[in-house]
Amino acid sequence: MKLHTVAELLSSDITLQDIEIKGWVRTFRANRFIALNDGSTINNIQCVVDFENTDEVTLKRITTGAAIHIKGELVESQGKGQSVEIQVKTIDILGDSHPDEYPIQPKKHSFEFLRENAHLRTRTSTFSAVMRLRSSLSFAIHKYFNENGFYYMHTPIITGSDAEGAGEMFRVSALDAKNPPLTEDGKVNYKEDFFGKETNLTVSGQLEAETYAMSLGKVYTFGPTFRAENSNTSRHLAEFWMIEPEVAFMDLAGNMDLAEDFMKSVLSYVLEHNMDDLKFLENRLLDEEKTKPQAERSEMSLIEKLKFVVDNNFKRVSYTEAIDILRNSKPNKKKKFNYIIEEWGADLQSEHERYLVEKHFKCPVILFDYPANIKAFYMRLNEDGKTVRAMDILFPGIGEIVGGSQREERLDVLKEKMKALDIEEEELWWYLDLRKYGTAVHSGFGLGFERLVMFATGMGNIRDVIPYPRTPQNAEF
Repeated sequence: MKLHTVAELLSSDITLQDIEIKGWVRTFRANRFIALNDGSTINNIQCVVDFENTDEVTLKRITTGAAIHIKGELVESQGKGQSVEIQVKTIDILGDSHPDEYPIQPKKHSFEFLRENAHLRTRTSTFSAVMRLRSSLSFAIHKYFNENGFYYMHTPIITGSDAEGAGEMFRVSALDAKNPPLTEDGKVNYKEDFFGKETNLTVSGQLEAETYAMSLGKVYTFGPTFRAENSNTSRHLAEFWMIEPEVAFMDLAGNMDLAEDFMKSVLSYVLEHNMDDLKFLENRLLDEEKTKPQAERSEMSLIEKLKFVVDNNFKRVSYTEAIDILRNSKPNKKKKFNYIIEEWGADLQSEHERYLVEKHFKCPVILFDYPANIKAFYMRLNEDGKTVRAMDILFPGIGEIVGGSQREERLDVLKEKMKALDIEEEELWWYLDLRKYGTAVHSGFGLGFERLVMFATGMGNIRDVIPYPRTPQNAEF
């Protein structure tokens, strides 16, 4: 007999004589009605037990969290809420769950409590929905690149370079922490370390992806990245995943086209395949919003927000034009912004980015041509000598979600920029080689995967969209 899933049975429009299903008990009421879930859908299936002809010991073992195996018949439901239910013929308890000890009881739990029980939190409707959406988004990303002629490459997790130049990296070492070898001037002698040099966990696969783009044409990397930033905000993780495509012979305009098409594609995928989960999370958000003051409530529901991105053309605006708009905006003039925009060159905050998207243009926005001094060394310098061919995509609710640029392909200009920032040429000799041997215009962008999952699920804390968050003072599980 075929083992069915809850998703299959709930979408069935026929009754079935003999079905078999395994799952976990969400609730058991009146000694008769089991709400069963197996992770295949947000919805539970009702299993009706003939309690008068079921062993009392078995009935007592049907508790929240218990794993059970049911054989029975799929029939039209007598009650409201679903079209079918299971009339139970036999029931086996596969794994007991002690009712007084099981943490995930059928009641509302705080997200803080669920983070402390992250190994069990996907037994709740909210987290099962979030993680199914995370899985679908991940698949949609690979699908998009595969269908558009990109090659998937695995960039190194251990690296000797700091792509972002931020310096907040986790060191990788096999030296004795209590008694490391020292140089003559008393510094740690990394020449005696495993790799013969100082190495760290990567903050980005971009530089390595560029090398492959300059031979394979179109590549992307999608892997874990790490940042030792001692930040406990709802938007920071020490370990997170990055999507980074790099394309040879593509300029900034092509990069913006690619990023817009990509974002629309992956969000369309979940709108098509995860509607039950999205509707559940949307209702959760609506309930949460009711507790907030009117001014803090979102103007769009979760699904409206996703459709807002999918259905609108992204407005392309230069940084200079955006600064003028912000400088002359009401919230800036009335000092309602936390960060007042006074002059060209300011680094935009999420409140400014959201104003542009939600209030001024009322569509997703791509800002481009940023001041060179607030962007990374590898971005192509414009002819004005002041700006670089960078671009950021801004979404409603969160502000910046994608950051990218046309890369600097001119060897002399790149060397000058590295020199100005004290980046040693010896450290990136291989990166400079790309500009010596067959250099060409090329571009790419980076998307923090968890930021995308937050946007698609409406979750307010980045710790709640990754299975096991790594944050300062926390490496549990």
